[in-house]
Amino acid sequence: MSKNIYNEFQIKELEKNPNVLCASERSISYSPEFKLKAVADYKNGKAPSQIFIEQGFDLDMIGKKQPQRCLKRWRDSYERFGKEGFLTERRGKGSTGRPSLKQLSAEEKLKKAEARIKFLEAENGLLKKAGRVRKAGVEEETVLTASEKFSLIEKTIRIHQLNNAVSYLCELAGVSRSGYYDWLKAAPLRAQRDDQDELDIELIREIFISKREKAGALQIKMVMENDYSTVMNHKKIRRLMAKYNLVAKIRKANPYRKMAKATQEHRTCPNLLDREFNQEVPGKVLLTDITYLYYGKGQKAYLSCVKDGATKEILAYYLSTSLEMDIVYKTLKKLKAAVGNHFHPEAILHSDQGMHYTHPLFQSKVKKLGLTQSMSRKGNCWDNAPMESFFGHFKDLSEYKSLDNIKDVKKEVDRVIEEYNHHRYQWGLNKMTPVQYRGHLLAA
Repeated sequence: MSKNIYNEFQIKELEKNPNVLCASERSISYSPEFKLKAVADYKNGKAPSQIFIEQGFDLDMIGKKQPQRCLKRWRDSYERFGKEGFLTERRGKGSTGRPSLKQLSAEEKLKKAEARIKFLEAENGLLKKAGRVRKAGVEEETVLTASEKFSLIEKTIRIHQLNNAVSYLCELAGVSRSGYYDWLKAAPLRAQRDDQDELDIELIREIFISKREKAGALQIKMVMENDYSTVMNHKKIRRLMAKYNLVAKIRKANPYRKMAKATQEHRTCPNLLDREFNQEVPGKVLLTDITYLYYGKGQKAYLSCVKDGATKEILAYYLSTSLEMDIVYKTLKKLKAAVGNHFHPEAILHSDQGMHYTHPLFQSKVKKLGLTQSMSRKGNCWDNAPMESFFGHFKDLSEYKSLDNIKDVKKEVDRVIEEYNHHRYQWGLNKMTPVQYRGHLLAA
C-alpha cells in the first residue's frame, strides 16, 4: 500500500508500465516477474531506486521511498516462501504473498475450476490458431506473424478475462511479453494505418476490377502511375491486396509438362536468333506461333499471332476454327498490311518446327515478303519463349471459355489484344505499353 494518493491520470500512466498489473488511488499491484527480477537485481548490488527507474517508473509519481519499502517486503517474502510467494494469489490485507493454507469452500472451488476451464479453453484455442491446424486428418503448419499472435493473445485475455495470464500466453505463442505490451501501446498507430489502407485500397480495387481481376501488383502499380498519376510502392500494393483478399486469377501450371532436351538442329531452317529476341530494333525480330482456345462445350478455335520481339506488340493475328494452312497464310497477309509492306531489311520471322512453318508454300511466301526464316530447335519451347509467354498472359486476361460461339470469341480476342497492345503496361518496357515503347524506340 502506497502512502501516496494517485489521480486518474497517474493511474493510467502507471498501468501503461508492463511491470504493473493494476493500480488504484492508494495501491500499485506489481507483476510477479518484476518482483523476482527486482530481488535478483538487488542481490546483485543495484539500489532499489535504480531498479525502479530502469523499469520505467517515475519516482516523483510513486514516491521516492516506495522502491525501498517494496524491496524490503519482497526480499522478506522471497526468503520465507521462495518464488511461490510471488506467483501465488495474495489473499487478504497485509498478506506477504505466501500460499494460503485455508480450506476452500465448495463455492470457491467451483469458481476456481471454472476459471481453470476458461484458461484451458483459451490455451487450446491459441494453440490451434497460432500453431498447427488439422484439416481432413492432415497436419499443416500455420505460420502467423508476431502481430497476429499478439492479436490472438489480446482476444483470449479479453474474452476469457485472464488478465494475469499474459506471460504464460506470450510464452505459449512464442512471443515476448514486452513485445505484446508494445503492440498494445501501438494500437492508435495501427488504427491510423488501417484508415489509410482503407483509402488506398479503393484505387487498387478499382483497377483490379477494371482488369477483370487478372492484374498483379506490378501491373496495378504501372496503371496507377500512367493512368492515375499516383505512385505507390509495389510491396505496399501486394500487402494491401493480401490484406483485402484481392487474388489475381492466373492460369495453373501444368505439372505433367516436361521440358524435352533438344540435341539436334533443325533440318529445315537454322535457329538464327539463339534466344536473342530483343535486339532493341522494332520490326527486326518477328515471332509467330499458334495456340488452342477451348470455348463453349468443348469447341476448339486456333489463334495465330505474330509478335515484335523488341516492343512485345502483337502486330498481326488471325482466329480460325480450322488448323489448315490458310490460318498462317492469312496471318502473313495481316502482317504485311500492318507494316505497310515496309519490313526491316534484316527482318527475321522465327517459329517452331510445326508443320505449318516447314511447309514449302509457307516458306515461299515468307521469302517473297523479304523475310529470313528461323526456327526453334525441336522440342524446345524456350527457343520461342516470348510467344509462349504472350499466350499465357492472353489466357489469363481473356474470358473466351465462357462464350458459346466463335463470333463472340473473336470479339473477345480483339478486345484482349487491343488492351494488351495499348493499355497493358509492362515492367520490362520501362513501364510503357508495347505501342508506347515502339514509339519510344523509334524516337531514340
